[in-house]
Amino acid sequence: MEISGIISAVVIGIVIGVLGRLVVPGRQRIGILWTIAVGILAALAGTAVAGAFDVADTDGVDWVEWLIQIGLAAVGVTALDRSKAGRRR
Repeated sequence: MEISGIISAVVIGIVIGVLGRLVVPGRQRIGILWTIAVGILAALAGTAVAGAFDVADTDGVDWVEWLIQIGLAAVGVTALDRSKAGRRR
């Protein structure tokens, strides 16, 4: 993987993480770095899932892939928030 691929993965991870966080209602008690990490993992996993369902490469914008990635990011943000909330009690 080249440096441009790494940079684009981080940028896409930031976008996916923030969108995933916006989808989850209420306040999340995780930092921005965790949001970015969840976004990067969700972007990678979402691309793999979209590839498995053969919707990763379409003409124009890959809306289905983006929705999968955002959904996975929302699940990741929720899971991380709940795991951190459980430790505080």
